[in-house]
Amino acid sequence: LVEEGDRDEAGGIQYISLLAESVPAVSNIKDYARIVKDKATLRKLIGICDDISTDAYDEGAPVKTIVDGAEQKIFDISHNNEAKDFRHIRDILQNVYQDIETLAETNGAVTGSKTGFSGLDRMLIQMGKGDLVIVGARPGMGKTSFAMNIAVNVAKQKKAVAIFSLEMSGEQLVTRILSSEALVDSSKLRTGQLKTEDWDNLAGVISSLSGCDIYIDDTSAITSAEMKSKLRRINNLGLVVIDYIGLMQSTSNTDNRAQQVGEISRNLKIMAKDFGIPIVCCAQLNRGTESRAGDAKKPTLADLRDSGSIEQDADIVLFLYRDEYYKDISGSDSQGAQDSANTAEVIIAKNRHGSVGNVKMGWIGQFTKFRTLEEDIEP
Repeated sequence: LVEEGDRDEAGGIQYISLLAESVPAVSNIKDYARIVKDKATLRKLIGICDDISTDAYDEGAPVKTIVDGAEQKIFDISHNNEAKDFRHIRDILQNVYQDIETLAETNGAVTGSKTGFSGLDRMLIQMGKGDLVIVGARPGMGKTSFAMNIAVNVAKQKKAVAIFSLEMSGEQLVTRILSSEALVDSSKLRTGQLKTEDWDNLAGVISSLSGCDIYIDDTSAITSAEMKSKLRRINNLGLVVIDYIGLMQSTSNTDNRAQQVGEISRNLKIMAKDFGIPIVCCAQLNRGTESRAGDAKKPTLADLRDSGSIEQDADIVLFLYRDEYYKDISGSDSQGAQDSANTAEVIIAKNRHGSVGNVKMGWIGQFTKFRTLEEDIEP
């Protein structure tokens, strides 16, 4: 600079000395990287705020759609979710190989969530990340109880569980969970006529469940967009349970219920994939099952109510069946009916990851509890 006569134009000796002192030190590289990352995040946030402002001025767009879009964009930034693009197969192969290695090192421990029923878990392999699991049954068959049993089992695996109860209040749902976990007759909980042993069991279960991350929302007629908004606030989310899909509200403009349910089921599948968690959703069955005779009463995929899209979008479809539901205990077949009163079948009608078939389970009606049969208990 001196030889060229540019020293003063460059800022003079003092400025040049200041530049020399400002050279980043290698020892501070992590701090510099954090600063660059933070500035990049702020630039993204500024850009998103501009987009949100533009959307808000669009008078033709529904307010719920704008709010959900804004929340999703900010959620993506906070969770470092970039817009997805093509990935080379070598990168995906590496991820898959690492998953296989993990399974081998942990003796086949699943990377998803277990239902807690060993016989069922062996056939399902797992409720994988991004899976939509449909539990279908006629009213009174026990689908809510079954879903709650799974929810508590997953919560005991140290994962947060979110439950959307569209049919029952939070208090009614928790009463059912307490009956199932404490093995206290549900009628006693409704009347308060408890024995000392019941109180002891109840206290122990309340203490145990209080330590589980189970969140219950009993909003009626909720939409999938509203669910997503609430789920974004839960950390370590491992499972979502919805009871039930037929009571969810659609945002589509059509009055055709089948199309509405189809839109809802697609949104639930997308939601499961976006959050990387399984969603267990209860569904009603058509009344046609009750008009059939014998084993023909057992439900099939064609019996799912409202929309065939539920079957298409689901990764796993489970049906609950109990002979007791269709038998009169006091009739001529009283002994057979009494025997069937303590058993249930979980029919795996669809399973993208494993086998289909039937799993026999125990059913304790007074406690609204499903249980693994002794022959299915793993050593």
